Amino acid sequence: MKRFIKEWGLFILFIALFGLSRLFVWFPVQVEGHSMDPTLANGERLIVLKTTSIERFDIVVAKEGEKNIVKRIIGMPGDTISYDNDTLKVNGKKVDESYLAEYQKAYAKDKLQSVYSYNQYFQELAAQSKAFTTDSQGQETFSITVPKGQYLLLGDDRIVSKDSRQVGTFAKDQIIGEVKARIWPLSKISLISNQ
Repeated sequence: MKRFIKEWGLFILFIALFGLSRLFVWFPVQVEGHSMDPTLANGERLIVLKTTSIERFDIVVAKEGEKNIVKRIIGMPGDTISYDNDTLKVNGKKVDESYLAEYQKAYAKDKLQSVYSYNQYFQELAAQSKAFTTDSQGQETFSITVPKGQYLLLGDDRIVSKDSRQVGTFAKDQIIGEVKARIWPLSKISLISNQ
């Protein structure tokens, strides 16, 4: 028995710790769809931490009905979030969304027609859109007050994302964890920041 423990003890301990951390600390998830383009692409695999605090602009996994979705936190409990022609204001203060720069530039150039060349429906949505970020009615100027205990979640690809603009805000217990790393494809392995 002593020989077995000496030879296999560290390995068994590692497996046990790995299993416990997987159960209580982190989990893998796969991106499905294009709502977080270009930050996160369809099919990419991510590591999500369950134990982090929730902050504005974090990318999180949340429960929407029976499925898990990946979105970005824009509004914290009690916030007033407003957009006017793609300018974000949080509680009346202008806030830069640098993570949208690439797609906003493409929207200004040709309403994302070349970016969306792979999907005619997306091209139609973009062609009809008054701005890159609109509300569920297609208005480019709108305001949302986030209820206490709730969070406003939006996808980075505002044209195609189904998010809090359509389904409403999310309670804290619906937010499962924060995306911390991309592990697939191998060529894009990286830590994920909130900017």
